[in-house]
Amino acid sequence: MEPDLFTAAAEERQEKDPAGSPLAVRMRPRTLDEVVGQQHLLKPGSPLRRLVGESGGPAGPSSVILWGPPGTGKTTLAYVVSKATNKRFVELSAITAGVKEVRAVIEGARRATGGYGKETVLFLDEIHRFSKAQQDSLLPAVENRWVTLIAATTENPYFSVISPLLSRSLLLTLEPLTDDDVRGLLRRALSDERGLKDSVGLPEDTEEHLLRIAGGDARRALTALEAAAGAALDQDESEISLQTLEQTVDRAAVKYDRDGDQHYDVASALIKSIRGSDVDAALHYLARMIEAGEDPRFIARRLMISASEDIGLADPNALPITVAAAQAVAMIGFPEAALTLSHATIALALAPKSNSATTAIGAAMDDVRKGMAGPVPPHLRDGHYKGAAKLGHAQGYVYPHDLPEGIAEQQYAPDALKDSEYYTPTRHGAEARYADAVEWTRQHLGRRRS
Repeated sequence: MEPDLFTAAAEERQEKDPAGSPLAVRMRPRTLDEVVGQQHLLKPGSPLRRLVGESGGPAGPSSVILWGPPGTGKTTLAYVVSKATNKRFVELSAITAGVKEVRAVIEGARRATGGYGKETVLFLDEIHRFSKAQQDSLLPAVENRWVTLIAATTENPYFSVISPLLSRSLLLTLEPLTDDDVRGLLRRALSDERGLKDSVGLPEDTEEHLLRIAGGDARRALTALEAAAGAALDQDESEISLQTLEQTVDRAAVKYDRDGDQHYDVASALIKSIRGSDVDAALHYLARMIEAGEDPRFIARRLMISASEDIGLADPNALPITVAAAQAVAMIGFPEAALTLSHATIALALAPKSNSATTAIGAAMDDVRKGMAGPVPPHLRDGHYKGAAKLGHAQGYVYPHDLPEGIAEQQYAPDALKDSEYYTPTRHGAEARYADAVEWTRQHLGRRRS
């Protein structure tokens, strides 16, 4: 028997006793218009709209790969297509299916197309778990349009899906759901006949904690709501209190307003703990931000700033570590991004500290703002254009690479600033060698201190 997205028995049971299905299942959209978020993928004429419609012929709907974080609606979109389309719909999971199952589906699709003109839509969940050979087995069917493929993955398809399959499909990127998206879904679940039918209320503070728990994952939000609602109704409560939600999900509500004082206060405490080399305090504030649902990209940006502001050349690896962390966070998201942010935070907190990069650019900019700029010395000006030599530009410039020590005793700064020194290195960590270098170079530039 062909695998089906939702077996006939399960559908019949759900229709007879919808309350027996999880809230997240009961609240699945029935049409594309009910889908929360992902509006950039649902415009008229979009590939998903055409899959639901009757488009065919030489410009029929394309196979698609849905890429996005968990809980953003990949399976939901496939479910809507399965309900709305008149095409034959088959589902496989890369966790349990192999080449044999794929070939059986393809053969069935060929028979359906040739026998009675019925097109087949194949939904393949977690395609990144398929080996190269398994993905190769899909190519003839996709290329010849024996099946229209809807594949879902949480991993970057450019690393996890073979190039020939990517080139034969449209890559549709699902965006993380916003708090407003999830909030709308929660409120619909509270009032909808398929949901909780207004049997319990959801105060604002409880709703905010639910949003933090969800972290943009619709399925997680509805699962937590259902559990908390059940606990509240068992206790004859008309509303889901914050305390009930905390007990149900075993997760305390962190007092943290992402748009208010706590957002800035906790972020400030994180950076100051790193600056003070207190790794344990830094990890505490990092954990508070993560648990409160803070945007991981905001945390990563703050760490990159700290790497230059508080560490600088005392540990030249600090900035590359935080840049790499920011790139990783953007690719993987929570919950795994917590590990990357912890990695970077520990590295910064335990690194030797120097604010010399901060004070150096600050002092230089202060002089510029005071008007202490002055003309560029003639020997440093551009001498490549015709007539530059007549103006004295680039005349007398000494090319440092021509000298044995690679440094020439000549003036580089404007006259008003020729004796200014902005960079004052510490002797902390790796900056000690920069301190020796700057002392040596200033002497050889002829700026010897009296």
